[in-house]
Amino acid sequence: MDDHHKRTIIYLFALIIMTVALFTIYTHFPVGTDNGGSNDIIAESNVSSNDVIAESQQLMGTIVTIEIVGTKTNAETTINSAFKEIDRIEKLMTTFDSNSEIGILNAEGQVDNVSYDLIYVIEQSIYYGNISDGAFDVTIKPILDLWKTKIIAGKYPTGQEINETLTLVNYSNITVENNTIYFNSEGMSITADGIAKGYAVDQAVKVLENNGYASGFVNAGGDGMYFGTRPDGSDWKVGLRNPENKSQSIVVMEISDKAVATSGNYERYFNESARLSHISDPRTGYSSQSLLSATIIAGSAMEADTLATTVFVLGPDKGLELIENIHNTECILITPENEIITSSGFDTYLSNT
Repeated sequence: MDDHHKRTIIYLFALIIMTVALFTIYTHFPVGTDNGGSNDIIAESNVSSNDVIAESQQLMGTIVTIEIVGTKTNAETTINSAFKEIDRIEKLMTTFDSNSEIGILNAEGQVDNVSYDLIYVIEQSIYYGNISDGAFDVTIKPILDLWKTKIIAGKYPTGQEINETLTLVNYSNITVENNTIYFNSEGMSITADGIAKGYAVDQAVKVLENNGYASGFVNAGGDGMYFGTRPDGSDWKVGLRNPENKSQSIVVMEISDKAVATSGNYERYFNESARLSHISDPRTGYSSQSLLSATIIAGSAMEADTLATTVFVLGPDKGLELIENIHNTECILITPENEIITSSGFDTYLSNT
């Protein structure tokens, strides 16, 4: 890895680096205006807010913000339709509802008359499992459930328990046949958490575009798809936040017709005495610890979402190698030693401002 791809940032308070997240830098809301988003928003004022319409809702366990540029005619109806599309996908793929398609699959080992959405997401998850040699695997749910159960009880799973549970983790034991999805091994279960949010963002963007809006974005808790341009004609600016100062960013990316997503080992703890990653390696059953964050720029939110999880699991070397072999996809990685690693084409997205 040459010096062009590797940069190091040493923070005085490195232990604080747990909450790197993505935020969109707005330049069209007057300072002090409530734009309906989260505290991640930085507001400046140089473009009239009449050019944009933005709303936020709580969906898929996070804050989803939708913004479109253009006339306000039918804007509210269009945005609400996009939110409904995200809600529809969430209801299909949640693991918290036994009546969802994934809920039925997990309970019965088979689900019939499946929606196109779930078939597509499962087929794509198998593809990403293949190109990552199993670093991305939607059948990891039994391992996640094992850790959750044990930690709640105040203990860790034993090596034997992990190894026994790993026999249920194998994406190649999922079969998609016509409109039916089934497991080839009893006791398996899946979670679409690493791919469904990105897919939902992409589908919401399609709703906006199909209703005539050529510019805007959908951001679901840091997984965002940015299409067209801002009202002033410039690219969208997406920053990787500095955890020591939430009004500043480590880098700012200029994005148009691309998606950005981050996976990271921050803030999520099983208990106060042990800081464990919420992203586990489906090949070992243990948490992934070789990166603090993996941020991906890709052509779709689903791709960025899935690859962010995948690269986080693979680690800096194999993760970077994977990204370098995927066309029009870039990454920025942060290691536990606070080293920043970027892919060969990442600099083309860096903002000069």
